[in-house]
Amino acid sequence: MLFNSYIFVLLFLPLTLAGYFWCHRFRREWAGVFLLAMSLWFYGYNNPRYLLLIGGSICVNYLLSLLFRKEYEPGLRKALLFIGIAFNVALIFVFKYLDFFLSNINALTGTAFPLLHIALPLGISFFTFQQISYVVDSYRDRTLRYHFLEYANFVTFFPQLVAGPIVLHGELIPQFGEEVNSRPHPERITRGIMLFTLGLSKKMFIADKFGAAVDLCFANAAAASSADVLLIMLAYTFQIYFDFSGYSDMAVGLASLFGFDLPMNFNSPYKALSITDFWRRWHMTLTRFLRTYVYYPLGGSKRGKNRTYLNILIVFLVSGLWHGANWTFVLWGFLHGLLQVGERFLGNTLPRLAKPVRWLYTFAAVNVLWLLFRAESAGQWGLLLRTLFSGNSWKVSPDLLSSFRVRGLRYACSLLHLPFSDTAIYVFCAVLLFAGAFFLCLIPRNNYVHEYPATRKNLALTLGLLLLAVLSMGRVSVFLYFNF
Repeated sequence: MLFNSYIFVLLFLPLTLAGYFWCHRFRREWAGVFLLAMSLWFYGYNNPRYLLLIGGSICVNYLLSLLFRKEYEPGLRKALLFIGIAFNVALIFVFKYLDFFLSNINALTGTAFPLLHIALPLGISFFTFQQISYVVDSYRDRTLRYHFLEYANFVTFFPQLVAGPIVLHGELIPQFGEEVNSRPHPERITRGIMLFTLGLSKKMFIADKFGAAVDLCFANAAAASSADVLLIMLAYTFQIYFDFSGYSDMAVGLASLFGFDLPMNFNSPYKALSITDFWRRWHMTLTRFLRTYVYYPLGGSKRGKNRTYLNILIVFLVSGLWHGANWTFVLWGFLHGLLQVGERFLGNTLPRLAKPVRWLYTFAAVNVLWLLFRAESAGQWGLLLRTLFSGNSWKVSPDLLSSFRVRGLRYACSLLHLPFSDTAIYVFCAVLLFAGAFFLCLIPRNNYVHEYPATRKNLALTLGLLLLAVLSMGRVSVFLYFNF
């Protein structure tokens, strides 16, 4: 089920809210059972078979956490930890990477292993990492004696189930038992509605508009001009930002409706002044997971410079592979890791540069690597880069330019008797869209840290945006991170 769909906004969400707080009037456990049932409906809406997958994963990981409560000898505890990690890694490997692995074996050895073409279950990358963190923390005796219902809701809580943020048990499970969250709070509901609306608007009015142009250009990449590639590189940079940060805003807003707080996942990443700074701001909960459960166990920065550099590269290779079963993602992660190693090697050299220079370097590097992230192959990325830097033509193709048009603007100009041609209208729309995206990325504070007072002005703007978004849901599109 998608956040940006009629069934979610008009049926699922109001029904879940009303039922959850109504059940709390009787018993907290009833509210927990109801929330779990609704979250499972949300997850299994498009493919009920995957309820068996997530249900089995929850049961196995919870059973392992119970075994860690026993006083076993260290060797047995390590064996249980290995089993837990291996189970979760195997689960994600079979569903996400098996065909990738088989196709590469076939290419290298000339074999003909048949590909299984297993559909990727939604959210498997997120709820698998979330449960790995729980198993590791259980091994380290850092989890409390949570009940199965609490743990199941921790994994399946629908706002963060499909695309994060990747939540730790201590951040969410204790909130299920807080008495203050058993009844609706006007302040949190106001904040939740406003955050959800802002996130939905980011997705539908900005990310999807850029996405239409990106898809058009990549469908005919060989015929693109240098100007086309430059525009599309910027367009995808903004598409993935507003798509994923929009989802994260919506997730935090939905949790707030129920009285819960989810961790911040974005902190204005395009304001970053280095690649290291970028990863402190982009997908913050993934960065935290990789730092805590991969980088530190590898030794972090405590085993000398060369080992530190190697650990950074390993972490970013894992990050790249986590995003998808394609060599483009592996290369993307490796290059991000290489840039971080370079920044560490340079020490204080980069911070001494002027801030505009540091920002330009960071933003340009992120853009070029996002182009690789979106490309179907490293070869296509190379083709696009050659086209970009060759300067073969700085004329934007008419079809690409027209994809930026804003509906109704041409009609409005006709009513006002303004002598604008179609081309002028498209150029104006493109300039307006890119300028607006730059402004929203670089100037305002992050939505998560804003205050949301229930003033008449704020409520009117929120309801207007929400109504406009609902009326536009005929053009529903999947969130980009659903594919990862």
